[in-house]
This record gives sequence, C-alpha cells and structure tokens, in this order.
Amino acid sequence: MAKFLHVSSATTIPVPGGKTIDELIGQVNNGFDRFSLAHMVAPSGWEEPPQTPDFGELTLMVRGRMQVEVDGTPVVLEAGHALWVEAGCTVHYTNPFEGESEYFALCLPAFTLERAHRHDED
Repeated sequence: MAKFLHVSSATTIPVPGGKTIDELIGQVNNGFDRFSLAHMVAPSGWEEPPQTPDFGELTLMVRGRMQVEVDGTPVVLEAGHALWVEAGCTVHYTNPFEGESEYFALCLPAFTLERAHRHDED
C-alpha cells in the first residue's frame, strides 16, 4: 500500500441551489474515508438544510462571506477566516450576502450523506 495519495483532479458533486462542490479527497473522488477535502463555491442566496453530522468540519474561507449557525449561534466568515465545528453540533450553512462564497471544507472522517444527517432527510 502506498504511503501517499496523489490527487490530480477533483470530482464535481451535483447539488441543488447552484452551489458547486469539487471533492479532491474523499468517498466520491477516490474512496478515501479518513477525511475529505472539497473546494466549494456558493452563490448569493444559497443555503443548505441544517445538519447534525457525525464528522467534524473545518471551513476555510477564500473569498466572499458566509453565515454559519452552530447550535443556534450565528458566525459570519470572511476571506481568511477559518471555523472548526465538532461532530454532533447542529450546523446551518448559508450565503445571505451579495456575491459568491468560495471556501474549502475538510471533514473528519470523510463527508458522506449518511454521516451528514441533514434535517430534511432524516
């Protein structure tokens, strides 16, 4: 078994609402389960359902702004900000601002829909 994973391309994961997800490492792109890393761009007005995931998530903002509500507490992220959310917290990601939000998301363990526990799908 190789002691490294070289990723030369991402897999785009289709989602509603105009957001793009390009997974570099994770279940979809290469079957990797220890963590996932995805590049995301969310349009103005985008939001996803609240979720209470079985994974921790680090969000690193690259461009624009995004609002994240963690267990009822709103946090506004701007370019250069990072936010770690522990597994088991209820989190709601939105972009109520003008302009796109661009960010990277790192999930430990890897993101899967089953682990996300989105409130509209439970």
